[in-house]
Amino acid sequence: VSHHRSFSIYLQDNPLSTFVELPPQGDDQSQSGGDDLRKLKYSNLYCGVIRGALEQVNLKVECSIVRDTLKGDELNEIRVELKEVLADGAGDDYKEE
Repeated sequence: VSHHRSFSIYLQDNPLSTFVELPPQGDDQSQSGGDDLRKLKYSNLYCGVIRGALEQVNLKVECSIVRDTLKGDELNEIRVELKEVLADGAGDDYKEE
C-alpha cells in the first residue's frame, strides 16, 4: 500500500545547482576544521517547500533527495511519502454553538 502513499518528482534541469561547484574528491577539510562540503544537498530547499506546503493542507510528509546531478546522477529525483493526514482544526473557531 506504500506505493499509493508516495511519489517522485523528477527534475531534468535544477536551477539551484546551476552555479554550484562541489570541491574535488580528496580535498582534506579536516585540516581547516570545516565540514565535508560534498555532503551538502542543495536541493533540500525543495523538500522544505514541499513539506511546508503540504502541511498547510494538513498532510504530513517525508521528503528526501534520492538522486542529484551534483553527485553524478543523470537527473534529480525528489521522493515524497505521505506519513499522516493531520486533523483539521482550523474551522473550530467558526462552528455554531
